[in-house]
Amino acid sequence: MMINRSNLLSVAVLLLVFASCSKSKNSKSKGGPDDGQVRGVAPSAKQSMNPPFGMVYVPPGTFHMGPSDEDINYTFTARNRQVSIPGFWMDATELTNNKYRQFVVWVRDSLAAKELGYYKSAPGGNGDSSIAIDWVKAKTIKYDASNLEKLGNKLILAPDNRLNGKADIDPDKLIYHSETFELAEAAKRENAGVARKNFITRKDTKIYPDTLVWMRDFSYSYNEPMTKRYFAHPSFGNYPVVGVTWKQAVAFCHWRTHIQNDYLERKKMAVESDYRLPSEAEWEYAARGGRTNSMFPWGNYYLRNKKGCLLANFKPGRGNYAEDGGFYTVRADAYWPNDYGLYNMAGNVAEWTESYFNESSYNFMSEMSPDVRYDAKDSDPPRMKRKVIRGGSWKDVGYFLQTSTRAFEYQDTAKSYIGFRCVIDLAPRMRK
Repeated sequence: MMINRSNLLSVAVLLLVFASCSKSKNSKSKGGPDDGQVRGVAPSAKQSMNPPFGMVYVPPGTFHMGPSDEDINYTFTARNRQVSIPGFWMDATELTNNKYRQFVVWVRDSLAAKELGYYKSAPGGNGDSSIAIDWVKAKTIKYDASNLEKLGNKLILAPDNRLNGKADIDPDKLIYHSETFELAEAAKRENAGVARKNFITRKDTKIYPDTLVWMRDFSYSYNEPMTKRYFAHPSFGNYPVVGVTWKQAVAFCHWRTHIQNDYLERKKMAVESDYRLPSEAEWEYAARGGRTNSMFPWGNYYLRNKKGCLLANFKPGRGNYAEDGGFYTVRADAYWPNDYGLYNMAGNVAEWTESYFNESSYNFMSEMSPDVRYDAKDSDPPRMKRKVIRGGSWKDVGYFLQTSTRAFEYQDTAKSYIGFRCVIDLAPRMRK
């Protein structure tokens, strides 16, 4: 076989060019040679490439936000308008009892470790010593009678609150401490030059779900078994958590961010964005699953398929609760997902959003990633504590299952039919 020398020469030149380009790229990644030119310096942390567990990606897009059918209540709180939403990741299912229980256990163990002195080093000066806890020891704590007495009254029930004298953890003492930086306040022009400390908010939140909501929400109704078992029994582990306020949902998002970023810092990876509740617009966009003018996540116009099977967990007819297969809630992954892979965006439990409920917000919010927020203080009037809930629930009629139906609840109120799911914004390389 004859070998063309000109071809060999071309191959050699290409190899030299490739080696030169490779060397150039490597030098740029480290800041480049000291030749007086600006070449850029990448952050020292490594890129995290693991997609968030249990989440699906909702791609960016534009849709018509607002009613896809007649406003039967004639409230006119949702005017149809076109808005655009950037891409984000969202929990495929409503937050389950098992996932929220991990939060409760973490808070319990961290508080117990503080009481028992399980530190790797001295507590920090700001009063939050969770990063100094020796978690190897904390995870070995046994909550039997002898160890519970060592924890004292700071974590267990006071003697006069015990049933048959049994010592146990006091749910009201499971308090999560969070610290956040208020970017929206810092961005205001009138706050230019104000000290950074003025935008740091510190909160203590009781995080144990209110299990009594099953009895409180329904008068003259026997629901004691759900009160006793729903959050405590393993059979309900993959059912959506309920009895959590908007404040508790926000605290969970903060904790979820903390454990994620703590892991990434230990692995010397880039810290990711914060978990949070979805805005009202993000929730509706995700619920529609790309079907911009449809009434329900599965399309128009009915709550049953062609075989007569119900497509969501809600209140059929005048109260045939068992017809859809669940008397109360059902598993968080029940029924078919929408086209984005999201389960139960209609029915099962209504869901907290990040947005403040204002009747006229559709008239003044931006068409680019719209949102209206207000973190009400305890001293604010009830009207300022209203938060948007979406999706309808197991006890609601079909109207509330429409993707455009707006409702609200107060941020410090817990219900047996309201849960939540988280979203997170990630760097472009993490997206599909």
